[in-house]
Amino acid sequence: MDILTLVGLLAGILIVVLAMLANATVITFLNLPGLAIVLGGTFAVTLIKFRMPSVVSAFRLAFRTAFTDRLPRPAELIREVGVLARVVRKEGILGLENHETDDEFLQKAINLCVDGHPPELVEEALLQETQQTAERYEVAERVFRGIGESAPAIGMLGTLVGLVQMLNTLDDPSSIGPAMAIALLTTLYGAFIAQLIALPLADKLQLKAEDDSRNQMLIITSIKSIMRGENPRVMTELLSSYVTPEHRTNLEPEREA
Repeated sequence: MDILTLVGLLAGILIVVLAMLANATVITFLNLPGLAIVLGGTFAVTLIKFRMPSVVSAFRLAFRTAFTDRLPRPAELIREVGVLARVVRKEGILGLENHETDDEFLQKAINLCVDGHPPELVEEALLQETQQTAERYEVAERVFRGIGESAPAIGMLGTLVGLVQMLNTLDDPSSIGPAMAIALLTTLYGAFIAQLIALPLADKLQLKAEDDSRNQMLIITSIKSIMRGENPRVMTELLSSYVTPEHRTNLEPEREA
């Protein structure tokens, strides 16, 4: 669980709700017509911009990655591939046949090596996987940025609708209040969706994409080194550039007996 994402989301919502409750009740800020305008309008604009499978995939990817911390740290990967390099030096590439890892991309790389594919094909297959993963993240990020752009704009449209209704019923004082509520609350709903949900999730998806891409390039570099039969210590020194200087301790594999 990526606790910071959940804490940030809940804290933002809580702060806004507490501000609402300071001098009013939740019912004061609940306007179903205004909410329908913002949610329905934003959903409609999103469907116009993107295909339905892309929207569904974006939400699935967001809730699977933005709220989970499933990616291993680069230092953990470097230590793991260091172990793999030692095994290959002792037993050959087939020594990895029974090795299992929680990282799906690394497991795919190991399987390709064990199957006896040439290094060029292994690298090409892994690079294609990296590209496809990056494209999925990019589409998901664009979907949420699109929602973040559309929600405030639809909120402003709702504001205009409420103002027109209010101006058309100035002779009826009882109708001014509901019309003004739509006018103001739709802007609030649009800003709330954009600034507290959609845009933060888009930024988190971008960050996760960068982390995933870095890990995958680390794995590709290490697999190329392993297939060339390089010394594990030399490989570790090459991979140390993927971590910050203060985290480069204890990266080298243990000395061979």
